Amino acid sequence: MRQGRTVAAALIPDAGDREPLYELIELLFFAYRDFVGDPDRLLETFKFGRAHHRVIHFVDRNPGLTIAELLEILKITKQSLNRVLKELITQGFIESRLGIEDRRQRHLHLTEKGQRLARDLASLQTQRIARAIAECGAQDALAARRFLNAMIEPELRSSVERVITSKGPLT
Repeated sequence: MRQGRTVAAALIPDAGDREPLYELIELLFFAYRDFVGDPDRLLETFKFGRAHHRVIHFVDRNPGLTIAELLEILKITKQSLNRVLKELITQGFIESRLGIEDRRQRHLHLTEKGQRLARDLASLQTQRIARAIAECGAQDALAARRFLNAMIEPELRSSVERVITSKGPLT
């Protein structure tokens, strides 16, 4: 932060201020590093990485999710999903079921083993969030939620809200 600027002024640049918000950029980086670091250590025991975590998380939150819907949520290509999904299926964490109405579709479900891993991963991240809320307070947690939502592209916010409130996948 430059000399003489208030914290608020440093965080809310005016139109003429082109100085990068390094402090917030770095806080987001370090917060994300630690937020995913706890699950990373658990995933490492299975030789899994963050891509596996994302797939497990969204299949857990949206049982029956199609591969196309998962690709839309993750914003990745089918090729990049294939290896991760194959490993999760082969090792018994996810099962792929043919669609009832459209047999070309594959619907993804966690197995019991996958559900246990998903809960363990979510529990680690919940502990970190709960600790932060206890330290900052509920009002700050609500402000953080509004801030994170505002970081999402405006045209995607309603579809993201549907995903995070368990009202179904992106459409």
